[in-house]
Amino acid sequence: MLHCTVNEKFEFNFDEKNNDSGLDFISIKDGAFHIIKDNQSYNAEVISANHEEKSFDIKVGNNIYQVSIKDKYDALLEKLGMDDLLAGQVNEIKSPMPGLVFDILAKVGDEVKKEDSVLILEAMKMENTIKSPGDGKIKSIEVSKGDTVEKNQLLISFE
Repeated sequence: MLHCTVNEKFEFNFDEKNNDSGLDFISIKDGAFHIIKDNQSYNAEVISANHEEKSFDIKVGNNIYQVSIKDKYDALLEKLGMDDLLAGQVNEIKSPMPGLVFDILAKVGDEVKKEDSVLILEAMKMENTIKSPGDGKIKSIEVSKGDTVEKNQLLISFE
């Protein structure tokens, strides 16, 4: 079951067996749909998608709607009070595997954005780029180029 919210106003639940939205839709091609609502036909297109936040901008005719979706797992996390885990600030980066610090691409004081490359770790004769999991300012770098690190060893701390 999916719980859908459109423009933070219109809400409905949807699954293939029990659709209380009054919508009937079919995928035409990747990112394009044909929708029937109240005996009227509409073509819809996904303009942008943020899969991490499960939010989408959908164009129907000349109008763009913001749609957010929650599944049964989102509802469970919300019920347990764990629905804001991804919104937390980044405090540190730990080594995902044992290896050798091949290069450090950032320095203390740098402002980094999510997915910015900050370090290269060599493991099993492969260079692995370590990226920032979120936005932040580097407080300290706990390793140096050429250091051997263990799995889960602290590499970088953020303010």
